[in-house]
Amino acid sequence: MNKFLTLLISVLVFSLGSSAQNEVIGNKCRMIVLTDIGNEPDDSQTMVRLMLYSNQIDIEGLIATTSIHRQKDIGVDMIKKIVAAYGKVQPNLLLHEKGFPTGQELMDKVKAGCDVYGMAGVGKGKQSEGSEWIIKMIDQNDPRPLWITAWGGTNTLAQALWKLRETRSKTELDRIIKKLRVYTISDQDDAGFWIRETFKDLFYIVSPCPYKKATWCAWTAPAKGEHETVNSNEWIEKNIQQGHGPLGACYPDVSFGNEGDTPSWLGLIPNGMNDYEHPNWGGWGGRYELYTPTFDPNDKWIFPLKPETRPIWTNAVDEYTPFVHSSFGAEVKPDTVTIKDNFVTLWRWREAIQNDFAARMNWCNTKYSEANHAPVVVLNNPDRMTVKSGQKFRVDASPSYDPDGDALSFLWILYKEAGTNKADYNPGSYPNTPFMPNVQAPKVSKPETMHLIVCVTDKGTPRLTRYKRVIVTVVP
Repeated sequence: MNKFLTLLISVLVFSLGSSAQNEVIGNKCRMIVLTDIGNEPDDSQTMVRLMLYSNQIDIEGLIATTSIHRQKDIGVDMIKKIVAAYGKVQPNLLLHEKGFPTGQELMDKVKAGCDVYGMAGVGKGKQSEGSEWIIKMIDQNDPRPLWITAWGGTNTLAQALWKLRETRSKTELDRIIKKLRVYTISDQDDAGFWIRETFKDLFYIVSPCPYKKATWCAWTAPAKGEHETVNSNEWIEKNIQQGHGPLGACYPDVSFGNEGDTPSWLGLIPNGMNDYEHPNWGGWGGRYELYTPTFDPNDKWIFPLKPETRPIWTNAVDEYTPFVHSSFGAEVKPDTVTIKDNFVTLWRWREAIQNDFAARMNWCNTKYSEANHAPVVVLNNPDRMTVKSGQKFRVDASPSYDPDGDALSFLWILYKEAGTNKADYNPGSYPNTPFMPNVQAPKVSKPETMHLIVCVTDKGTPRLTRYKRVIVTVVP
């Protein structure tokens, strides 16, 4: 093959990969961050990671707030330090993927929230730069939902909602509430409960319990098997902190637990599986179900907990058997341990999430040809299908490809908890193949859904995974 033809093929592959990535990036989620950065290192860690995904999520505000852990001041300067470091590597990030905003564009969105604690900062005359900015973003002429992710206290959001309730008509307020999506890393002041109680139709994801029971806490704890090494101090030093430029150097050592706030926005990354409009479907940020949680009076916390007054999106349970790499035969095989709890909904994806983080950190100071980029998953069938009870059907991801030309591995999983069909059911096993030609639909007496997810992983360094979710409706 001559050099010209080789170059042409390389350009075409890169263009196809970039085109597919940009198509996904074009449908970005809007997000405002509330952070009590500085109370411990974990908010700074999460902020560093977020910078590397700033082209895949429309970041519309980075607001410093208080919390139960930081009650008297806020960390605006700490946000600006990380954003400034991002600005230095942003030109190099653009070599790998389009859409990264300039450092100044993000700097302009850093705002000061309320600098007092909790509901003491909510009411007449208590607006802040941050609460006014939230209102301004709500009023933007943009049909997309606006996500508010709270890594600390929520009183800056509470003040914005308080003012909107006082100054807008009921019709307008109802429209605003329908536009908002809130994910809080537990309750870190007393404003969160007030928000949920006052605005009963507000979409709200939270684990209103002591941290040790919260889904997000799975991120801070060592997991089992192959997942454990990608969360170690040695892994962080090698893959994030050292040798990756000024942004990686901003990533602090772990103190209590690393990146406890990251799950609040992982589900907004367009990876082919995430869909936070449906928290019960599960994804990189965990899985959540809509119900009114039972209040446990024995739960003791930093401030008094209260019974919830309405359904919220909160802890859900998965039963999961990890897959481990195999030296012979099938590339991966089920482990010998099965785990069932709410932590599983998050850490089942952690190895892929961490590899993705490491790859993007590499982008900060490498050429395109020296780094790894995620595969592009393409289906040969619709991602929504209807089949008859007991019918056999085919799912196929064989057109998938890798922009770097890496070999691909395929794994099909049935995400039982994401569908309505909860029966103990096996659709058939086709490990490490790009298609399943004879999936057996379950026997049903009423329409049921099942979620099949293909995980496509390249063999670059680090290995990167993307997904497609096929939702199959089975009718009698």
